[in-house]
Amino acid sequence: MSLELKEQYDKIYTFCYFRVKNREFAEDITQETFLKYLSTSNYLEKGKKLAFLYTIASNCCSDYFRKTKHTVNIDDLSELSEELGDNLVTTIAVRTAISKLSVEEQEIVLLRYTNELSINEIAMYLGISRFALYRRMGTIEKKLKQYLRE
Repeated sequence: MSLELKEQYDKIYTFCYFRVKNREFAEDITQETFLKYLSTSNYLEKGKKLAFLYTIASNCCSDYFRKTKHTVNIDDLSELSEELGDNLVTTIAVRTAISKLSVEEQEIVLLRYTNELSINEIAMYLGISRFALYRRMGTIEKKLKQYLRE
């Protein structure tokens, strides 16, 4: 595995954890994502490696939900409370506001602010222009400000 992929492993894990809300399943899905990525050599030459990696991770998460008929429980903060301590109230408020967003909007927030992907990388993953992504991000920020005021 190249150094670039090692750097992406934690980000893909975070992406998967955000979707499935379970450490063990997120680890399994992350490993499955990288196995599929590494076994698909014909796409690797097209230059959109990171977007392809996130697409595989997204599909693996969808497969998980399809197989288990599992629903996501946004209110599961037990693991989060151990890690955050003093910032728990703020974190709960932010997570509650984010949970009111659509799944696609939540993914954009995760990719941009948690995984720190560039606008171009996110736009490639979503298959939209970066200008469309800027508009969506503006809408998301307005919604979050409104939810946090409530």
